[in-house]
Formats: sequence, structure tokens, C-alpha cells
Amino acid sequence: MPPLHAAIFDLDGTLLDTLDDLADSANEALAAAGFPTHPVEAYRTFVGDGMHVLVQRILPAHLQNDPAAATAVLDLYKVAYARRWNLKSQPYQGIDDALRALAAAHIPIAILSNKAHHFTLQCVAHHLISHHFHPVLGQRDSVPRKPDPAAALEIAAALNLPPASIAFIGDTRTDMETATAAGMFPIGVTWGFRPASELEAFGARLLVSHPAELPSLFSPCPTP
Repeated sequence: MPPLHAAIFDLDGTLLDTLDDLADSANEALAAAGFPTHPVEAYRTFVGDGMHVLVQRILPAHLQNDPAAATAVLDLYKVAYARRWNLKSQPYQGIDDALRALAAAHIPIAILSNKAHHFTLQCVAHHLISHHFHPVLGQRDSVPRKPDPAAALEIAAALNLPPASIAFIGDTRTDMETATAAGMFPIGVTWGFRPASELEAFGARLLVSHPAELPSLFSPCPTP
């Protein structure tokens, strides 16, 4: 394993358990549009690639390429999630302690999510306010979403560190593919939305099963 001097975290399924609020919001949108809903557990495979992809995945099969249906459900989802985003979501057990340990070791931390940027900032400000993430980036219209490496490389530039010295930590294939595309070290977390087998299949070079395992993987960047 190369020396790792900084960490970029995914948000949903990595730092925060948001599954219930995401699923409840999407099911509310589907019901309001007159479409069938899905079990909460099904959303483990639906979420992770942004709102537009989520809506396409949850629509009835015969409407998944229907722009009018997608727009209608997307608009309803945005309204529902704006109301539900914090009803059940919370940090995973052990996350706060791990982040405090990284801070104590002077390890820079950042967030890159496919969640809409304003919702990303909102969730971080509420649930993770005591931790200094810089930068915090959600999905922005001007930047391709993960697994495109553009935003991850933007963070590397902001940290003034080479990508190879940065771990990208997440719970889905999208995160592992992002890390690989950006030349970062892919770490998969097994407490999130997707199974370890998916993370390994899509490039995870290390799997961790509890946040307490993370701090010891990092060392401060040597001073010139």
C-alpha cells in the first residue's frame, strides 16, 4: 500500500446512513405519480449515481426511457427529499471517532458525492459539522458526476497533493471506479449500501469493515 496522506470520502453509505430517507422520498414521489413503490432494501442498488439515474432506475420498466415520466418523478422526489432528508439519516457508528482521529493526526479530509451539491452541503452541515472537510463537493451541473475523475482531481488540486497519495473511500462500484480513474487508492467500506464482492470486483485495493480501521492507514504528508 502506498503512503496515504489524505482521504476523500463518499457521503451516502460511507459517512452517513441515509438509505431510509432516500427510499422514503423516492417512494413518496412514485406514489404521487401513480407508480408502484419499492422495498427500502431495493434502494441499496438504486442509489449512488445521482438523482437522475435514481429516478430512471425506480420507474416502471416500460417508462425508464420516458423523459416526461422521469421529469415528473424527479420534481416530486426533490420536493419529498427536501422535506425528509433528515428524518432518519445519521452517521454510521464509529464515524465520528474515526474522523476525530484523522484530524488529530493532521490528515486532510474531503467529501465527494453524487448527491446534489446543495443537499450534500446541507447533510454535512447538520450531521458532520464538528469535522473540517475541505472541500465538500456534491453533484454540480458544470462537472461530470462520479465515476468521472474530474471532481476527484479537483479535490487533489485543492489539497495540493498528488492523487496517488490520496485514498478514495466509498461503498459502491462508482467510488472504486472513481478512485481508479483518478489514480487514487480505492478503499471499500463494507458497512454501506453494496456488498464487498462488488467493491472487490470494481477495483477496491483494501476493504474495511469498521471506521476504526481507517486512521492507522494514513500518515501526515512530510514537510519539505
